[in-house]
Amino acid sequence: MAKKVEAKSPEASDQEWMAQALELARAAELAGEVPVGAIVVSPEGVVLGRGYNRTILDVDPSAHAEIVALREAAWKTGNHRLAGCTVIATLEPCAMCAGALVQARVARLVYGADDPKAGAIRSVLGLAAHPRLNHSFAVAAGVRGEECGALLRAFFERRRADAAAEQSPIK
Repeated sequence: MAKKVEAKSPEASDQEWMAQALELARAAELAGEVPVGAIVVSPEGVVLGRGYNRTILDVDPSAHAEIVALREAAWKTGNHRLAGCTVIATLEPCAMCAGALVQARVARLVYGADDPKAGAIRSVLGLAAHPRLNHSFAVAAGVRGEECGALLRAFFERRRADAAAEQSPIK
């Protein structure tokens, strides 16, 4: 008798995919980058692209986690259109990354922490379903959001403390 395999709910899968994106964010932090990670998953559940912020490493202002992951996925598939794919990112995408998601024609975005200063999905702009754009995509926000936000907050707190120590006349 064949063993019955239970399908996972989208929410359970989102949690697991976000765990992978968080590992990439931690790798970014170890490299001295802002800890943001992203993956691109095919409709069949195959990871096609992985990325983390590498703007400093690559000396490239466009090397955000989402862009790096989209580039790898497009290269692997041989197509700049990633129809049916889901992007999982630890931080709400900025305008550049949201625009890339539109251009790639992704089906869905899952992200962790909101970005109140530059988020282009719901915090500052609403590009996922903007009526003037030629493509829209579904969004699941706040997946492991507290964990994603805590990673970023801790990173910037350390960065501010390091900067203050550098300015201190007592060393």
